[in-house]
Amino acid sequence: MSKVIAFTLWLFVSACVLLIITLPVSLQTHLIATAISLALLATIKSLNGKGAWRLIGLGFGTAIVLRYVYWRTTSTLPPVNQLENFIPGFLLYLAEMYSVVMLALSLVIVSMPLPSRKGRPGSPGYVPTVDVFVPTYNEDAELLANTLAAAKNMDYPADRFTVWLLDDGGTVQKRNAPNGLEAQAATRRHAELQKLCADLGVNYLTRERNVHAKAGNLNNGLDHSTGELVTVFDADHAPARDFLLETVGYFEEDPRLFLVQTPHFFVNPDPIERNLRTFETMPSENEMFYGIIQRGLDKWNGAFFCGSAAVLRREALKETDGFSGVSITEDCETALALHSRGWNSLYVDKPLIAGLQPATFTSFIGQRSRWAQGMMQILIFRQPLFRRGLSFPQRLCYMSSTLFWLFPFPRTIFLFAPLFYLFFDLQIFVASGGEFLAYTAAYMLVNLMIQNFLYGSFRWPWISELYEYVQTVHLLPAVVSVLFNPSKPTFKVTAKDESISEARLSEISRPFFVIFFVLVIAMIFAIYRIYAEPYKADVTLVVGGWNLLNIIFAGCALGVVSERGEKSASRRITVKRRCELQLQEDGPWLPATVQNVSVHGMLINIFEKDLDVVEKGRPAIIRVDPYSPGAPSSMTIDIVRTVKQQGFTSVGCTFAPKENIEHRLIADLIFANSEQWTEFQRARRGNPGLIRGTITFMGIALFQTQRGLFYFMRSFRTRARQKAAAGVAK
Repeated sequence: MSKVIAFTLWLFVSACVLLIITLPVSLQTHLIATAISLALLATIKSLNGKGAWRLIGLGFGTAIVLRYVYWRTTSTLPPVNQLENFIPGFLLYLAEMYSVVMLALSLVIVSMPLPSRKGRPGSPGYVPTVDVFVPTYNEDAELLANTLAAAKNMDYPADRFTVWLLDDGGTVQKRNAPNGLEAQAATRRHAELQKLCADLGVNYLTRERNVHAKAGNLNNGLDHSTGELVTVFDADHAPARDFLLETVGYFEEDPRLFLVQTPHFFVNPDPIERNLRTFETMPSENEMFYGIIQRGLDKWNGAFFCGSAAVLRREALKETDGFSGVSITEDCETALALHSRGWNSLYVDKPLIAGLQPATFTSFIGQRSRWAQGMMQILIFRQPLFRRGLSFPQRLCYMSSTLFWLFPFPRTIFLFAPLFYLFFDLQIFVASGGEFLAYTAAYMLVNLMIQNFLYGSFRWPWISELYEYVQTVHLLPAVVSVLFNPSKPTFKVTAKDESISEARLSEISRPFFVIFFVLVIAMIFAIYRIYAEPYKADVTLVVGGWNLLNIIFAGCALGVVSERGEKSASRRITVKRRCELQLQEDGPWLPATVQNVSVHGMLINIFEKDLDVVEKGRPAIIRVDPYSPGAPSSMTIDIVRTVKQQGFTSVGCTFAPKENIEHRLIADLIFANSEQWTEFQRARRGNPGLIRGTITFMGIALFQTQRGLFYFMRSFRTRARQKAAAGVAK
């Protein structure tokens, strides 16, 4: 009876809202109503309204959006008989409606997300057997050594979990490849990784042929293992010691639980963060997804497998014959298949792994292209909206996750729509300048306010738009290709642990400069038309303002594709572990502290005032009390530099492991403590608000435009010198 009453009340309220937004009112009345709604939304947001107040605030914003949709649909489309205006005008309308649909799906999913789970579940006696899979294809042995060592260091009974390296780079097919060099490389890799696994106590497994990419590799692991649960870590995702303790217990509470997913935390910035210098001061792009969207999906039992940092139930995987491999995003596809069979998922909002992001803009785009194409394959082949077995909210969750990757289409239209008017005088939007400002400006403002209300601490104003713009240029052809040929995309491994020795323009930067200069020319046209056609000045001013906003994004993107020189992709992590250091053979053990550490080395503070400067390159030995049983307590390091400080001496050093087992101590130093990832995230989270966030973004965009143009001019001078040198050589 209560559900019937609630549904009836919802119908009544919806009818009232539809009646209000379709009332024929004057422009003045619309402005007054909009101003009141915006004021109420802003008041509730500033007071950090929760629960019902949060929904009320979002309701006021939604009313403005719906009023805009009604006006846009009924009053602004060009006549159908003017095809030169109607076609681009209708494409713009579709782009806007896509944005409205995605906003609606966001409101359903994250308007009231689940709070983060607290405490470890499960009883002390619940210790199911776990197989830990680390799939690899072409990653370096050193990178794999740290991940495998961290997995072996996990706090879980040693006889209840087994670590497997699933090597797709040393298959029989690759070792017998027709190309002799490739075959030799695969053979060397096979032998090297076998020894690494033997030294670390890890099971090495490869297969006959590289079939079905990562999904096929994981399924081969399933065929050769027997654990009740399966944990998957990407080759560059090293777990903290408490990973299994924080996740496994949930499977005892729910026998129909197939997945416990945790966030992907990264110790290095993505190329956008690195080139904009925002990694330590602004929430990372992935935090919006892992910080709030996954919690929203979790509310509707729609949190999905993200390919790594997750635990799955073997019994559930048997129902789908293992990991799905129709698309190149086997993770989301597998979750969709199991959700539709009535299995449940769960999301634990605590970073328990540390991974690496692509360091170059090219690798970043390659990774996102794979995600976009894979999600389009799921949309086409699996059709989540009509998938049997899914609840209606689950259908909406999967539609939101897949439809999101269509953003290159509306972004492209929003980018070039002003040019239709400025260059060709096409009337693709039938409205006066005043109406445009009254309706469209209010819609854009409320859209920003709703996003800031929903994601404020996880995504600052305008940053999502920048990320979408810089991806659109190269993702658009990738998405188009999969729409025309859904079976064409193949799985490609994303390059990790790269480095950029010298500052340079990205090799795929040219389109961004072309677009920027076209938009600047369009701005000149706008200024000219304001003076030449004063009777159209109101419309030209509005369209020119729209084009100016596009220039701001395009200019900021120039900084994104201007790669800063950096020797290593790794970042130092503050750990503060007590240790002892022996600088000479049979010398005294000096008390010290490990101040910070990276995957390549560490900084040690020695509390000796009168310590002599240590010769660069000299080997030393560090002794630490490890957290992980089985990890060695000492290892060899190489001194890189020493710096006298007030009361102590700082020693920079690099790791120089003589045995593979020493990687367990390296992993213990870097990855053991998951709390350090949480503290780092908290330090850069904070809602700057719409005004301060906009000012911050404008400052970043202005600086990055100048930096991008500087790199552009420098590249011209460099090419000119190279041509001159080539001419002299001839």
